[in-house]
Amino acid sequence: MNLITGAFPYFMLPFVISLLLVPVCKYIGLRLGIYAVENARTVHHGRIVRIGGVAIYAAFMLSLVILWQADVKLNGILIGGFLIFMGGLLDDIYDLSPKLKLLFQVSGACVALFVGNLSLANLHILSFEISNPIIVKLFSFFWLIGITNAINLIDGLDGLSSGICTIVTGTIGLLGFFMGRRDVCIIALTLSGAILGFLPYNFHPASVFVGDCGAQFMGFTIAALSLLGFKSTAVITLGLPILVLFIPISDTLIAIIRRKLKGQKIMEADRGHLHHVLMFKLKLGHRRTVLILYFVTLMFALASILTYFNPLLGLVVILIMILAANVFIEYTGMINPRWHPILSLVNRITGWPKMEDGEDPVDTLQKEEEETAESEAKEEPREESREESKEEIREKIKE
Repeated sequence: MNLITGAFPYFMLPFVISLLLVPVCKYIGLRLGIYAVENARTVHHGRIVRIGGVAIYAAFMLSLVILWQADVKLNGILIGGFLIFMGGLLDDIYDLSPKLKLLFQVSGACVALFVGNLSLANLHILSFEISNPIIVKLFSFFWLIGITNAINLIDGLDGLSSGICTIVTGTIGLLGFFMGRRDVCIIALTLSGAILGFLPYNFHPASVFVGDCGAQFMGFTIAALSLLGFKSTAVITLGLPILVLFIPISDTLIAIIRRKLKGQKIMEADRGHLHHVLMFKLKLGHRRTVLILYFVTLMFALASILTYFNPLLGLVVILIMILAANVFIEYTGMINPRWHPILSLVNRITGWPKMEDGEDPVDTLQKEEEETAESEAKEEPREESREESKEEIREKIKE
């Protein structure tokens, strides 16, 4: 398959379908009252439909039906993806309980693993190889669930999850082409086109949100593609997809550690995610925060491609990037304001930077409320109308 002419229909068809379907989804969402309700964690205001992921899913499925013939593995991915999508859509409409949402995710993962026989053949970790089928299946299962939720967790700013997933799927498609995996390349390009057709409506200021249905479906499909395409590489089995997915994976792991240290429940939401720290603590604003995270994702994506062609050079670049990421985590206190071993060592040697233990720097809610108090006071009538709109939203959701 020629990379340009061969890939064109697989990318353009879902792009056009998605671009045309998003306004339809917005109209239906407005008519049915399926809005993203404002709360302490949200950064949006007003009525914004949260089922934009329907356009991504429909564009992806329609394009594959027209352009590609499914096999057993793809059927497993598509059926599992349907369950993930439906669980997310029901959550967008009715706000399902965490246990019920997890049930849909588990069902989708099991279908992909046992119906589509989608799993790693074995695990290569440095010089060690694990081929026990139970361990490998369990790892594959938790990988599918973990990436599904990781993409959902970073869906906190306009265009963030959809933009990052566009970069990730494009990179996976490119790696699939280099590896001679036509199926991986085509599926990744199809999903990339569907997401990119949605992104113009979702970039700040967003007029529609991807919703749980879209975020979870994107995460699940990306996780499944990595199991499908990278399991035969000589590098660490999942090393390349981990690199490409560095932002959502690291943000999720940091959130789990942070919440455990603070005595919170793992599933309890907070404003300590990477995008919150950039936007509020470092005061970079909405759009610049998203663009910075796009750039970081792209750098790790390029590092994964470099690693495929030159493992040693790629490893050096990766270590430098991970070190820089660790310094950022220490400086901003994303895990804990008292945890900064590298910066403390540098301080002892050079006297800079001066690190002082203080209040938790990722607790940005109070700071944001203080900064926005004056602007909200000046826009009293607008605030009152927003309160009315929230009441209407709640009533429609109850109905």
